[in-house]
Amino acid sequence: MLYREYVKKTLKTFGIRPTKARILICEALMMAGQPVSHGDLQTNVLLSEINRVTLYRSLNILVEAGIVHKVLGIDGRWYFCIHELDEPGCPGGHPHFYCLKCGNMKCLQGDKLPFVEVPPGCHVEGKQLLVYGICEKCFKETKEFN
Repeated sequence: MLYREYVKKTLKTFGIRPTKARILICEALMMAGQPVSHGDLQTNVLLSEINRVTLYRSLNILVEAGIVHKVLGIDGRWYFCIHELDEPGCPGGHPHFYCLKCGNMKCLQGDKLPFVEVPPGCHVEGKQLLVYGICEKCFKETKEFN
């Protein structure tokens, strides 16, 4: 696979053992190019040999390491997205767009999350902003049938 050696090297750099499952998950996320759910990954042909528990555990390890970020969709499912492997953490803390019709989610990397003032003494562990509606493709399809 295209990314295999790059992914192996990156996982080692982040102190993560490059198992077959972790490498394949990173490759699948890179090919997706957008946030995808655990269920979508489970049905990915590339990951057919990986059971759902291994997938779940591997995703959590990748999230904790800062290689993958996750966002909770309006449908209650977690969506996972890999970013530039050279840089840890979610690139720039961006919002996401979720299409109510097709269920696709997109990173809105050009936008920043708003600053939120928290009470004194509180420590923020994370934040997310999910914008939802109908994506351009679904909107065009809807207009064609009306």
